[in-house]
Amino acid sequence: MRIVISEPASGKSYQVELPKDKEALIVGKRMGEELDGNLVGAAGYMLELTGGSDTSGFPMKVEVHGSSKKSILMTKGVGFNTKRKGERRRKHIRGNTYSSEIMQVNVKVKQAGPTPLDQLFPKVEKTESK
Repeated sequence: MRIVISEPASGKSYQVELPKDKEALIVGKRMGEELDGNLVGAAGYMLELTGGSDTSGFPMKVEVHGSSKKSILMTKGVGFNTKRKGERRRKHIRGNTYSSEIMQVNVKVKQAGPTPLDQLFPKVEKTESK
């Protein structure tokens, strides 16, 4: 499971891989709940669950209850790009409860800790392979 931490103050985001043994601490939580930063290595931070996507890439939506995938009629929002005004379409959406099928979890910083996130999660330089 990948955790994407967004920091609204700076506009930056950081990605962290969550170990398999800690995934059970997120399963069953809902969007909007708080998460302790110690879980991802950000001691002193309070994080808010804001969304995510499953292994197939379907986004989560706060209005859809449960953890299953549902087909809903949408007019706007995440996962829906209109082509013309007033358009409505059925789209597959994942519910607001986190399950083991969620691959990416999006969180935002609700309360900052003593150490800046830049120091906790340094930028990894990609090496070019030939």
